[in-house]
Amino acid sequence: MESNGIAGKHGLEGDSDLLFLLTGGDLLKVRSNSWKKTRFYKLQEDCKTVWHESHKPLKSKQTCECLSSPPKFSLDDIEAVRAGRQSEGFQKYTEEQVEGRCFSIIFKGRRKNLDLIASSEEEAKQWVTALEKVISNMRNLNCQQKSEHWIFNCMRKADKNSDSKMSLKELKHFLHQVNVEVDDDYAEMLFEKCDRSKSGYLEGKEIEHFYNLLTTREEIDVIYGQYATTGGQMSSTDLLNFLLKEQREAASVDDALKLIEKYEVDDTAKEKQHMSKDGFLMYLHQAEGMIFNPEHKEVYQDMSKPLNHYFISSSHNTYLMEDQLKGPSSTEAYIRALMKSCRCVELDCWDGSEGEPVIYHGYTLTSKILFKDVIKAIKEYAFKTSEYPVILSLENHCSVEQQKLLAQHMTSILGSALLTTPLGDQMPTNFPSPEDLKGRYLIKGKRLNKLDAFYTAENDVEDDSVSEDDEAAEEEEDKEKEKTKLKLAKELSDIVIYCKSVHFNGFEDARDNRAFYEMSSFKEGKAMKLAEESANAYVRHNVDKLSRTYPAGSRTDSSNYNPVPLWDTGCQIVALNFQTPSKEMDLNQGRFLPNGMSGYILKPAYLRDEASDFDPITLTKGDWLQHKLLHIMVISAQQLPKLNKKKKSIVDPLVRVEIYGVPADKAEKETPNINNNGFNPMWNEQFQFDVYVPELAMVRFVVEDHDSTSQNDLIGQYTLPFTSLQNGYRHVPLLTKNGDIIPSAGLFVHIMALDAQ
Repeated sequence: MESNGIAGKHGLEGDSDLLFLLTGGDLLKVRSNSWKKTRFYKLQEDCKTVWHESHKPLKSKQTCECLSSPPKFSLDDIEAVRAGRQSEGFQKYTEEQVEGRCFSIIFKGRRKNLDLIASSEEEAKQWVTALEKVISNMRNLNCQQKSEHWIFNCMRKADKNSDSKMSLKELKHFLHQVNVEVDDDYAEMLFEKCDRSKSGYLEGKEIEHFYNLLTTREEIDVIYGQYATTGGQMSSTDLLNFLLKEQREAASVDDALKLIEKYEVDDTAKEKQHMSKDGFLMYLHQAEGMIFNPEHKEVYQDMSKPLNHYFISSSHNTYLMEDQLKGPSSTEAYIRALMKSCRCVELDCWDGSEGEPVIYHGYTLTSKILFKDVIKAIKEYAFKTSEYPVILSLENHCSVEQQKLLAQHMTSILGSALLTTPLGDQMPTNFPSPEDLKGRYLIKGKRLNKLDAFYTAENDVEDDSVSEDDEAAEEEEDKEKEKTKLKLAKELSDIVIYCKSVHFNGFEDARDNRAFYEMSSFKEGKAMKLAEESANAYVRHNVDKLSRTYPAGSRTDSSNYNPVPLWDTGCQIVALNFQTPSKEMDLNQGRFLPNGMSGYILKPAYLRDEASDFDPITLTKGDWLQHKLLHIMVISAQQLPKLNKKKKSIVDPLVRVEIYGVPADKAEKETPNINNNGFNPMWNEQFQFDVYVPELAMVRFVVEDHDSTSQNDLIGQYTLPFTSLQNGYRHVPLLTKNGDIIPSAGLFVHIMALDAQ
């Protein structure tokens, strides 16, 4: 299996960083003040798994740390590698002088991070550089390579005695690894077909032949065959025909030639300016062949409109890693949200016992973190994935003394990036734009007076109380605690510029008596009621003002509400529990997928017009009605993962297509399930949907493992806005419930979005 090495090493043959990881070395693992132990870490030969062992002699079961099966983790499980003492564990259990020798491995999902100390700063740097290089290389493998990489890995696992030959038994094991169940007769037939030398083993070319049999995509053969009319291959004209007729793209011969140049794998075909079947499959697996419009991967919308004209990706209880009764609070939760382009984070601030304000969920058992540590983490990660402004939503329960510290920490740590005065030299009448505010932080909180105070000598204090319109202040049991109303520190009030929190007293009051920068927060129940009963009034309110909605305090498990009806009425800051994997978070990820994943999406024109008659529920006539017929054919899926590695069972997949948007557009349809085939199931099922308001519609593809006795399990999903769909034959990537891409899996579909007659 010569290809094995290339696939396994991500094309990094002979690379010094890769060799460093394959050799491995001793690192000090830190868990607490008393638990710091040396472990030997190394990358396995598969170049995908890291394992470690302790150096203890094998004495008894108690003293051995799983020597029989050393703990290991896959590079796929790593979210990030961070140099220095950035984790909370390091901050707590180590001294500053070891800073340069420390690094942390942060895992996806809820697995605890791994804090490690190297013997020198150079060695720590080498671990970080080498891990980042191999991980990034693995992530950048194109889909075709990923698929081969995946298959070769499974083949290696199946080759139990590592003799580069495969027996019938190993072949069956391999088929199980790649999620295909075949009966014994079929396995033998496939084996005999490939065992041309009749040796009872497959090796070299025979394994390649077997690989080809496995990777044949009949559905692609048929499509290719229809258009490959030039000596059995696609000429640039054939490819152009395909792009125009099937993909419905405004393409030219030049575009076809560019695709051949970019993706053709056979040099002879490339010289003739032809595309072979392999090249065609390669193209279909790239951005150009995906369902998501590649032009929307960059910032493509106008970013110079006022801030309130955008949907803004927003998080609630950002500090929590899990539930809101006893879950851990962590700066890591802020980092994760910001790295997912979240642009509005929440800080619940309380008096800390050591004179330093802390963040946690008040009156609960959630752990506490220092406010200043959170601000440091925000400064470090705020603009790594998006350069557009971040709003810090303060829920302030601090005494005046500690409020002064809140203001001091924000101004000293965030420096000039913190907005402390309005932009321009005269009183603004509207919000600045995301473009104007690039790289800036805005504070949302209470303010003692109007913004005009910056431009006049008047300094009238309107309201010096601090209680926020958020859960802690609204819940019955807190009435006692709120009796002593807290006063607001001038230092904190002064840095609240464009997001002044005020109580909502109805749309009329907001329109007549509130300035544009005065905004209200709505608990989900109140917000949903307004969206159902006064939708158009809510739409108009959100043309002029910012609105923030947040989950009810009764959601102690940190579950989420459906954000769609609130987006439909123009609410900009629809805050969700980012730490909780859910359909609602899938929708949020899909909503903010386009526009360069900047965390800002320009609202449709009818949600930005002061005289708008738009009502998502009654849908009277207007520009928003652009009735489309959406035809979706679910053709096939590839390499769906097994849900439980230990189980013998193979998945029985089905696909459901769901449409979200205004109530008239909500719909779902699903295919039958296919028994025992996660490797290449074929459905060829056609669905048709009516979409009346495409600019607000979202399309979600869900793949589930059918279970007749209990609830189906999610295999993967992908959500994107209707307006970002590409027509034609497209691959759909699949994400896990945590929103991470499943490297080799995907759906193959045909999409046609047409104007309804």
